[in-house]
Amino acid sequence: MCEGYDLNAVGEDLRALRIVSPAYAGRDGELTAVLQYVYQSVLLGGCGQTELAALVASIAKEEMHHLQILGTLIVKLGAPPVFTACPPYPVSYYSASCVNYAKSPRAILAADIAAERAAIAEYDRMLGCLDDAPVAAVIAHIRADEAEHLRRLRAAAKFLPHE
Repeated sequence: MCEGYDLNAVGEDLRALRIVSPAYAGRDGELTAVLQYVYQSVLLGGCGQTELAALVASIAKEEMHHLQILGTLIVKLGAPPVFTACPPYPVSYYSASCVNYAKSPRAILAADIAAERAAIAEYDRMLGCLDDAPVAAVIAHIRADEAEHLRRLRAAAKFLPHE
């Protein structure tokens, strides 16, 4: 048991698998979040925006943890963690074209805020559909982290100069 959820309590559940799989490597899933935040941290660091680069790098690490949690969850639910929106089906493999490649700090934060809001809404939708309590606990934990990311990004946006 860890952080309010227990992945060991999760068993095979194909219905829950279909509900949560898009969050793993779907167009707006955790894999996109990881790649987008890493791209942004490198870009911002190279432009001298060190504080903002550090913020998005820290969120990237948290999103990577979510990706790992969801991959483990998918395995427990009965499928290999293939980078598609609907494991185990090897169709529509993930594409890095899903990443928002904004370049200005203001555009980056706007994209990230929109993505975090969408992630929260998607996790809320999942929670409304799930009847598997251990899976719902995992999703609720990730959703809470996304709400914290949104709070941190909004706070950072307040300190950006207008372009």
